[in-house]
Parts: sequence; structure tokens; C-alpha cells
Amino acid sequence: MKQANIIVMGVSGSGKTTIGELLAKQLGRPFYDGDDFHSAANVAKMAAGHPLTDADRHDWLASLAKYLGEWEAAGGAVLACSALKETYRQTLQAGEQLPLTWVFLEGSRELLEARLEGRTNHYMKASMLDSQLDTLEKPTYGIRIELTNSETPEQVVARIVAQLPAGTT
Repeated sequence: MKQANIIVMGVSGSGKTTIGELLAKQLGRPFYDGDDFHSAANVAKMAAGHPLTDADRHDWLASLAKYLGEWEAAGGAVLACSALKETYRQTLQAGEQLPLTWVFLEGSRELLEARLEGRTNHYMKASMLDSQLDTLEKPTYGIRIELTNSETPEQVVARIVAQLPAGTT
């Protein structure tokens, strides 16, 4: 049965993977991390401290859109994906018949930077946060979650689940 996909979006350090995994588990859906679909060239570029361009993201977004269509047909999934610009979000929606459910995680620059600095074994460095914040076009739709240090990931997921459209859970 077709089911709308959910995309957990935001800049690096917002907790997309952590929240996405927990949300998928709670909803009984598969979870995918958009970072896992980047080309080796994109990963190498980011690891070297260089932000991706729209051209770098083109094939990655097109591939994710194709997978989103497949996941929708299979019953829906949760995808963690930065989806920083409206044009990126439109590309992702293009592979769907049902509207995507968007969950936008946002936090203060200080919170995001602290999270990035605490990471190990990840190619996205704290020094690239400014480029992501500069690129971000905040959506005016979807579920918007303001992050704080006082909530656990489980509490954030509970807030998301409470706001999901009817029939999503």
C-alpha cells in the first residue's frame, strides 16, 4: 500500500539521522540517510572542507527522488536529507505521487556548532556550518521543530509524531 514518505531535513548537526532513525522505528518504516547516497567525489569534496554546489547535488537529488518513488510504492520510509533549498525539495517531491511529509529541524548556530564539533568519523566539519546556514531556505510548510539542549531525541520524536498528518502513523 502506498504511503507518503517523511523527510527529516535541516543543516548538519540538527540531528536528522538520530531523529530520523527513531521516528522510522516508532512508525515501523525503513530509514535511509541521504548522506549514504552521495557520490565518492561529493564525499571527498566535503571531507576536504569544500561545500557542494548545485551541480554537485544534481545527480544525488535525482537519485534520491527515484528512490523516494520506490519507497512510497513499498509503504513509505523516513529519509534524513538536508534539502537546504526549495529547488532541492521540489526535485525530491518530483518522484512522488503523494505529498512528502517534511520535518524541519532547526537550532541556534551555537547548538549546531557544538554538535558538529562533538562528532567523530564524519566528513562534515563544523567549519562548513556557515555555508549550510547561508544556503538554507527555510520552508514555510511542514512540521517545524526548534531544537534545544533540554530535550532528548525521544522527546523530539514524540513532538513530531503528535504533529504528523492523519494517516501517516
